[in-house]
Amino acid sequence: MNKIMIFLKRYLCVLLIGCLVLAGCQKETKRDKPIGKVSYAYFDTVSYIYDYANDTDEEFDKFSSEVFGILDYYHQLFDIYNYYENVNNLYVINSKAGIEPVKVDRELIDFLLYCKELYNLTAGKMNVMMGAVLSIWHDHRQTAMDNPSLATVPDMEQLQQAAQHISIDSLVIDEAAGTVYIADCLARIDVGAIGKGYATEKAAQYLKENKKDGYVLNIGGNIRIIGNKPDGSKWTTGIKNPNDPDENFPIKISIANTSCVTSGIYERYYTVNKVRYHHIIDEDTLMPANYFSSVSVITENSALADALSTALFCMSKEDGEKVIAKIGNVDVIWIYADGTVEYTENVKNFIVY
Repeated sequence: MNKIMIFLKRYLCVLLIGCLVLAGCQKETKRDKPIGKVSYAYFDTVSYIYDYANDTDEEFDKFSSEVFGILDYYHQLFDIYNYYENVNNLYVINSKAGIEPVKVDRELIDFLLYCKELYNLTAGKMNVMMGAVLSIWHDHRQTAMDNPSLATVPDMEQLQQAAQHISIDSLVIDEAAGTVYIADCLARIDVGAIGKGYATEKAAQYLKENKKDGYVLNIGGNIRIIGNKPDGSKWTTGIKNPNDPDENFPIKISIANTSCVTSGIYERYYTVNKVRYHHIIDEDTLMPANYFSSVSVITENSALADALSTALFCMSKEDGEKVIAKIGNVDVIWIYADGTVEYTENVKNFIVY
């Protein structure tokens, strides 16, 4: 199965339910049904833009192109695997670890400062300096995907050695000089837990600034809704059963002007001796977190939702409740391995029965 088809299979299950159907070009001045565009170019996933705002063809073309441009910019900026001409991105910063500071765009400095803020808010569970550990798991997962017969679990001693190089303090940001420096030569940045959501939110803010009420972004399953439908109604989206992703949506919620992001065991994983090893690694155990099968976060800011869905996945519900109490205006749905579902009090106002 080719790479694009793998992504389609993985993420189409999180698409909005109902009328989010791609429509063909129309000749009417205003649209009488939603229209959408898709791209496979950003963040190793599938990106959808849906327009419910009754824009003209020209308007939708303009704003969808701008959104894809924003995603492309942050895709390059956050890429840890590739160099781009005239872009000092995370790949460049990682390559200069322990060598020298790297001059970067102000946007990247703002992003990394926000990551440090989230590190403190989540008691270290949202740590963008986990790269040394995550790269080991990534390599094993990639090997297993390429050839399942070669699938293995990383050696714990190797993981523990890498864990000596995940301190957030090694990330040195000099705002005055406009530079970022990794003081530990073996430390690496990995923003997989937040990069996609941050870029999604930047695109959403662009649409809001241009008063594009009635747009929906689905960036690899990161759902970001801008405003309401033209008739004032909300959208219905489904929370998959993480223990059986092919099952119909067991939980449906009706939301508007917010984001919904889910982290789960079914997204990126491989199997060794019938044991599933997913991609969300607990900093404390250096193994895939096993508190829940999925965690869904509903809050307006898609960057925050993305980061929290990963952080809360790696801590108990009780500890997670303490985190979201500090932040405010965050709702969560926890699904356990046995299928038990728990959620914050306000979620009952979203659920569609």
